[in-house]
Parts: sequence; structure tokens; C-alpha cells
Amino acid sequence: MSASANPQNMAPARSSWRLGVKRGADVVASAILLAVLWPLLAILMLLIRLTSPGPAIFRQDRLGRRGRPFSLLKLRTMVHGAESMGAGLAITSGDRRITRLGKLLRATSLDELPQLWNVLRGEMSLVGPRPLPVRYLHRFNDRQRLRFTMPQGITGWAQARGRNVASWPERLEMDVWYVEHWSLLLDVRILAETVLAVVARRGVSAEDGSVKEFQPDDS
Repeated sequence: MSASANPQNMAPARSSWRLGVKRGADVVASAILLAVLWPLLAILMLLIRLTSPGPAIFRQDRLGRRGRPFSLLKLRTMVHGAESMGAGLAITSGDRRITRLGKLLRATSLDELPQLWNVLRGEMSLVGPRPLPVRYLHRFNDRQRLRFTMPQGITGWAQARGRNVASWPERLEMDVWYVEHWSLLLDVRILAETVLAVVARRGVSAEDGSVKEFQPDDS
């Protein structure tokens, strides 16, 4: 990432107290949710181990704020080693790498629960652009790199509005819109809309069940 394309050089002005409130809310909310949901998380991890060989937790290096890498945590929904099989990071219609339990976890977004630990550690926020794999760092244009000026989130404007149904250019533009219009009230709105989207199971994938490989220019 060149100096001229550094997100910090292009970032909208932020008031430190608002970012402090955002971080404080993340710590309190993630700690409470982990305390309440740990029995469910433990049961799901056990079921994953019993129904599919391999670890219950899937780890992947993702890009955090300012493009710094961190290890994102998810409940494993595919067969162990799926990234090196078939379509790689993309998911095709009826992808056989997804386990039977994994389909349920993806449909309900329960596979994202371990990311509450990422939030508590300060690697993520409850709300922000979704963190993408490290291998994509050099594929963003200058405008798209604005997404790295805010903490990356479990959910975001793009996830509340389109999730995997929207094209990659649309999702990246929604990320930038979020950065440019961010407020604490917008975060609350996104959390509310995300809950509704998850309950209604809107936008988990395209109609054929596929999830496209990352293509910032949709080429």
C-alpha cells in the first residue's frame, strides 16, 4: 500500500470520544454476549467435532483496521482444508464442502459467534466493514481502501443491506459509504437491521446458494 494510498491520509475526521464510546460499547457488549452464549458455543463446537473430522474453530488471516492482519475466528462450516479444494474461497451452488451442520450455522449466522472474542481483544468491532483475507490487500483501489480507516466488524452496512447477494463492487461501495457517514446512531441502526436480516435469513447467499470469489471490479 503506497503512501499516497494510505487510508490514514484519506480518512474523514473522527472525534476521539465517539471512537472511544464505540470501543467501550464493543467491550461491554462482547463480554456480556460471551458470558451468556458460551454454553451454546460449547455445544456447537462439540457437535462440529462429532459430525466432521477437524477442529471446531476455523481461523483465517484477515485485514483489520489500517490493513493490519489478525486471525479471525469462526465456527467451522466446511470440511477441514476446504480452502485448498474445489472453488477455494468461493462457494458454488450445492457446494459439497459445506457440512450438514455447517449449512445451518451459515443460515443462522451462528458461525460468527467466535468473533465476539476478536471484538473483545480489540481486533474487530461489532459494526464495521467485514474483514477480508490478507491476500486481497493489493487489490483495492484508493477509494476502497477507505474501508480500512474504521475497525472491521462482525456486521456492517453491506451485510445489513445485501450480504452475499450484492456484488463485490456494491459491497465495497457500501463499506465506503459507511466510513463516510459513520455515527454511533448508524451503528445502532445497522445492528437492528442485521438482527432482522438474520431472522428473515435474507442475503445469506445468492438464490442458487453460491457466494462469489472476491472481485473488487466485478471483472
